Amino acid sequence: MLKEISELVNSGVNDLVSKVRQINDSNRTLEKEIEFLKKKIAKNAGNEMVDQAIDLGDVKLLVANVEGFNTKSLRDSVDQLKNKLGSSVIVLATVSDNKVSLVVGVSKNLTEKIKAGQLVNMIAEQVGGKGGGRPDMAMAGGTESSALPSALE
Repeated sequence: MLKEISELVNSGVNDLVSKVRQINDSNRTLEKEIEFLKKKIAKNAGNEMVDQAIDLGDVKLLVANVEGFNTKSLRDSVDQLKNKLGSSVIVLATVSDNKVSLVVGVSKNLTEKIKAGQLVNMIAEQVGGKGGGRPDMAMAGGTESSALPSALE
């Protein structure tokens, strides 16, 4: 088994521990870089999504299905979008491995009328899931990714 591992990592059997440490350190560095780039992509996507918001009088509504986002990126994007749009309701969704992730943000001035947790649950039920959160930010997941377009509609 050690011989097979040493072949996989291109190292001698005696140097396996240091080689595995080196690979592990490199992996951590790459994961940090990926997270940084995902944040940057989310920020840029957020800038582009501002133009997609629909004016509903004094409130802006943004509903978007975005690709390549993880839950943290969705949350970060919702926060950025709430700051840019002002009085707004934002629904962002993504699908990864056939699992749906949803994040709903409601600006503070609207939380008396619209609760993010109730809205995210209404959408999540349509995609075979459930969720919850605060009145201004809520998350949910679901398993029926094929139902996401109609749920967002």
